[in-house]
Amino acid sequence: MENNISEVIEENIPLIKENLPLIIELGTNLLIAVIILIAGWMIGNWLKRKITTIEKLDTTLRSFLGGFVKYIVLFVSAVIVLQQLGVHTASLLAVLGAAGLAIGLALQGTLSNVAAGVMLLVIRPFNVGDFITVGGISGTVKSLGLFGCEMATPDNVYIYCPNSNIWNNDIQNFSKNNERRQDYNISISYDDDIEEAMKAISELIENEDRIIKSEDKKPLIAVQNLGDFSVDILLRVWCPRSDYFKLKTDMTKAIKEQMDKKGISIPFPTKTVQIIEK
Repeated sequence: MENNISEVIEENIPLIKENLPLIIELGTNLLIAVIILIAGWMIGNWLKRKITTIEKLDTTLRSFLGGFVKYIVLFVSAVIVLQQLGVHTASLLAVLGAAGLAIGLALQGTLSNVAAGVMLLVIRPFNVGDFITVGGISGTVKSLGLFGCEMATPDNVYIYCPNSNIWNNDIQNFSKNNERRQDYNISISYDDDIEEAMKAISELIENEDRIIKSEDKKPLIAVQNLGDFSVDILLRVWCPRSDYFKLKTDMTKAIKEQMDKKGISIPFPTKTVQIIEK
């Protein structure tokens, strides 16, 4: 058996010697191709990290450009590798162009995510860090990428939403405007004095510095409705966006305490049962 192997090797030595330059060239090209691919991957990731740390760019643009540049570097690396392996890229690009149509049709959902991501970046209906609601999903935007948007719900649940889903739905951005309005529906008993109740609410507003009191956003106190068992007073105020949720909870508590302090009752539904004796 060993003799047969030795004979085969001896018979092929001239052939190996004849093709040795070709084998060395092919091995060298393969090694260089692998090095180029590894270098392209490392450079792409390095550029992505660098772009995402540029303070002059806003956070949304950083995350999008970082992913875009990374894929461009990988594509260029792949073209260089093909050239290194002796593939004629001109003819290859022609073939890819013909195949691109079929691939585009097959991946139209993915490509639509890229197009939607570009439109979201240009029009900018939200930025990273904004709290939005889209398609019934609410959360804080963590990043906007080529294919999708990463979000986190108030209880810190991770959500990945494709860009096309966001683009094709109405977007509610709760962080876009610097000031927001709050409405409070305060019910008092028919036996209570409306003017006294409105005065008590007015005193509460005067002592709350977070409520905006400018001429165009002056607090509103008005009788909104005469209900079945209560008089409904509407309190409408404006506040800075950053104070919205804290003010909402604080004001709800303060209104109840103020009504109790002034002796004004907040009624609840009651029923009168009349018994007729026959």
